[in-house]
Amino acid sequence: MNTDPLRQAYDALLAANPRAVPPPGEWNTEQILAHVSLVSAATISTVVAVASGTISTYDNRPSQDPWTLERVIALAGGETGLRERIRAQGEALCALAGVLSEAELTTKVPALLLSNGACLVDQPLSLGDILAGIADAELPGHTKQL
Repeated sequence: MNTDPLRQAYDALLAANPRAVPPPGEWNTEQILAHVSLVSAATISTVVAVASGTISTYDNRPSQDPWTLERVIALAGGETGLRERIRAQGEALCALAGVLSEAELTTKVPALLLSNGACLVDQPLSLGDILAGIADAELPGHTKQL
């Protein structure tokens, strides 16, 4: 898999300057970064599961839970720690994705993806489609939010 789009999406997110104040009802910078960190961790977990031949699912609900977001912010030590965590997660995800076989990339994983309380996906997705979605939509969307 060509991981250049994924690397570029992580680089753009990490280079984005945070906005001073989020619009009403939107996450602040730390919450956005905590969400991205949780999505990255779930994606890494899914990649590892597929590569190791175990059963996996892909569910982004924990990455939207307010308590979980605040917990991750505290554990990472705020914005600086979250950015470092995301940088490392991006490197790890690109390294793992770069060595996946075609059979692994086409493996279907049951997926449940929500956004703002609406269900976007509730069906199996290939691991390659999940990775492409991170690079093409998830990370660029949150880069714009910052």
